[in-house]
Amino acid sequence: MTVTDGRSLTAEITDILVTNCGLDPDTAARAPAASLAELGLDSLALLELSAVVADRWRVSIPEQAAELSIPAVADLVARQADPPGHTENSIVIAAPLELVWSVTNDVAGWPDLFTEYARTEIIDRDGDTVRFRLTMHPDENGVAWSWVSERTADPATRQVHARRVETGPFEYMRIHWTYAEEPEGVRMTWMQDFAMKPTAPVDNAGMTDRINTNSAVQLAVIKERIERLAGYPASRPPTNDQLTSTATAAGATGPNATGAADE
Repeated sequence: MTVTDGRSLTAEITDILVTNCGLDPDTAARAPAASLAELGLDSLALLELSAVVADRWRVSIPEQAAELSIPAVADLVARQADPPGHTENSIVIAAPLELVWSVTNDVAGWPDLFTEYARTEIIDRDGDTVRFRLTMHPDENGVAWSWVSERTADPATRQVHARRVETGPFEYMRIHWTYAEEPEGVRMTWMQDFAMKPTAPVDNAGMTDRINTNSAVQLAVIKERIERLAGYPASRPPTNDQLTSTATAAGATGPNATGAADE
């Protein structure tokens, strides 16, 4: 994390170097972009830095750290302490592949497929690529979160690659959908790779939990709705109110709002 207990990680690394490694604070202040070697820190100082960082954050500092500036060391620690997020969620839908593919890739129809999206606006189409704006239902504070995404569907391989164009609290968000026929139906899988911005109110691990929880809710909804279209018998589905309550409890609304498929 880049901020701990209200202090920047760069400031914490600087304090470690001053307290444990003999760095002169005035020298550090005058040359914030200087490497550790340029600041006069030797191999013993780096060993001490490595020991403190390993004890405090359970991450390792490479030998090449002498060539890094203090902010670069802080960034290295942050990325190891809170690695980029990755989720993978899937469900088997008892329906023909062509139906599953067409319904789930009809972005304009997503408000009728997902319970969390209030509307979609198609901004541009270029072949199999579509750019669109998603708007969620208002959260408990009356805020309707919205962002622009882009996705490219490949009917030949039955795969979709997507990304957020307006990233919001994310540094980046990339999504990969796959479809595979199985004896029981079609397995649709969502894979997401992302990283949160330092200013985001939730870290990568926290967002991973949120996405995993909400994806399970939305995948169940999609399965139910497509199987009904296919004419397959299904158990009685939960109501929209029940699903909205589940998504809210999972953290799908509020300042950290994120769609399950997170396009």
